[in-house]
Amino acid sequence: MFLLKISDFNSFPVYLVLVILIAIQRLFEIKRSRKNEAKLKARGGMELSSGHFTYMRLLHIFWLWACILEAYLRQTPPLWYISLGAFAALLLGQIFRLAAIHTLKERWTVRIIVLEGEAPVTTGIYRYLRHPNYLGVIIEIAALPLIFGCWWTASVFSVLNGIILYTRIGAEEKALSSTSNYEERFEDKKRFFLF
Repeated sequence: MFLLKISDFNSFPVYLVLVILIAIQRLFEIKRSRKNEAKLKARGGMELSSGHFTYMRLLHIFWLWACILEAYLRQTPPLWYISLGAFAALLLGQIFRLAAIHTLKERWTVRIIVLEGEAPVTTGIYRYLRHPNYLGVIIEIAALPLIFGCWWTASVFSVLNGIILYTRIGAEEKALSSTSNYEERFEDKKRFFLF
């Protein structure tokens, strides 16, 4: 009788499939973002502070490749409960990101595009957090590599992501504040955590 054990899922081929699925998800999100960007620009939306976007894109591309390369070089996954914990964290990151995408609807893009005078979205997950999308990304950047014990990838890309997000969040909040009552609407909300 053929029975699957948890350890059967903790292998390089299964991990490779997971990384590829995350890459495919990102490609679909880029496509969605481009459609939303076109709609926003048709409504008079302006793109601001785009200088850091190339670095964000490169970070995500190299992060996915680094996950694969370090896992391939390791060949030995961590203990199953470490993988399971990291996978649970990855799912949490996905929940934050997908909740943000769902709440923003056509206003969600990977670029900073603002509509003059249009109030910021304060419904859904944005009732609790200023940047649930970025919180999700922070968690995912660390969790995906840790599923296969890729400590170097998790550490290096978490630091690089932190540097880029520092710039990105400042630029985004400045852009939103210049075109709406963003600061007033979000003054009592934390950037990443509920407390």
